[in-house]
Amino acid sequence: MKSIFARPVSKLALMVLALVVVLSAAGCGGNAAIPVESTAVPVENSTAPAEIPALPSGAGNVMPGGSGSFSSVAPTHSDLAYASVSQTQKLDLYIPEGTGPFPVVIMVHGGGFMFGDKADGMGLTGVDQLLTAGYAVASINYRLSGEAQYPAQIFDAKAAVRFLRANAQAYNLNSEKFGAWGASAGGNLVSLLGTTCGVAELEGDLGNVDQSSCVQAVGDWFGPIDFLKMDEQFAGTSCEQSHNAANSPESKLVGAEIQTVPDLVATTNPMNYITADDAPFFIENGTADCNIPPIQNKNLADALGGVIGADKVTYTSLEGAGHGGSQFEAEENVNLVIKFLDTYLK
Repeated sequence: MKSIFARPVSKLALMVLALVVVLSAAGCGGNAAIPVESTAVPVENSTAPAEIPALPSGAGNVMPGGSGSFSSVAPTHSDLAYASVSQTQKLDLYIPEGTGPFPVVIMVHGGGFMFGDKADGMGLTGVDQLLTAGYAVASINYRLSGEAQYPAQIFDAKAAVRFLRANAQAYNLNSEKFGAWGASAGGNLVSLLGTTCGVAELEGDLGNVDQSSCVQAVGDWFGPIDFLKMDEQFAGTSCEQSHNAANSPESKLVGAEIQTVPDLVATTNPMNYITADDAPFFIENGTADCNIPPIQNKNLADALGGVIGADKVTYTSLEGAGHGGSQFEAEENVNLVIKFLDTYLK
């Protein structure tokens, strides 16, 4: 078992948020290890989504820039409940044409751990291309920080993986070929999926505990990796240094100013869990990202390459790109991700 240290919305709201994204193009916010016996704060039997908090001052645009179009087709199965603690714990499943069983790509949305939805598609592209390439796609919701503090979010992501694996036969899925792809906050969560397989304190107990939460490939687009160093890494640049603030997305995720709870924050950092059996990674960021220091993704790629092998890590930095946007969504760039997934899931 891996471990570190001692043990460690409403439619109107989404429309307003989308307007914020269009007007400000930048995107998310998002590192140590404490005993996590139950740091999550679930809302039991909740029947309505948590109230959407106001944008923190100085937090920038916590949603990655994107087209807002997630897929041109409706899900084959909508709102499948993968756990029962919260109404948030649901996923949409898209099944491609063909005979199967199909490899699966689990899509995890961004939004600073504060916003976003499995159906709005902000900052996440590629579903149509994945379906055409013969992949099933599971787009998941997870408890946001206004409803539950970390590690609820990684508990949910792992529960979704286990649910899909437990029901693979029913949905014609290949239980041995699971990938995960996320942008911004979603990039952090899929990176944790890729490095914390079998880490007991981050698995949660949300059902299907007999199933593995491992994934076999990870696509991380500009995910926050080391929360504690974000302001330090932005020092001397024109980018705002506000991640240490009490109202930053990272601080709201853990329920305290991040520098005051370094052990807890370390459990959000996928680099703290890297071992030789981790999933291969495709990592990409923009050189002009003012939400997540680009060096964060380069450091993750270097750390992974030094342990799992450089041949299993693809790192790309898009010149002039910010926190999402057209350079990421371009067909040729999406195809790079799919080519990587093909290597490990087909």
